[in-house]
Amino acid sequence: MTMFTDLIASLKRTRARAHQDAVRDWLILVTISSIALAGIIVWNVWAFDTVASGRAIGSSAPKVAPIFDPVALEAVRKVFANRAAEEAKYISGVYRYADPSQ
Repeated sequence: MTMFTDLIASLKRTRARAHQDAVRDWLILVTISSIALAGIIVWNVWAFDTVASGRAIGSSAPKVAPIFDPVALEAVRKVFANRAAEEAKYISGVYRYADPSQ
């Protein structure tokens, strides 16, 4: 435990005796921030160009076979066609809907 307190005390002494140069510190801060901003801008332009040209960022997804069966899909289409035919019968007047509220 005393090792940490000695380290902290030595850092405080070093900092107190150090020459403070605000211009240098701000110049370092602005330079690092400018480099980071330039990197972010370059990354975003590259990502936008990649996506706009139709390519994928990273590795492309592996091709997989369709998970549905065409026969099952045709059965679903037949069910919806039957429902549409029944709806058409109600609309055309073949079936009469008795409203119990009247």
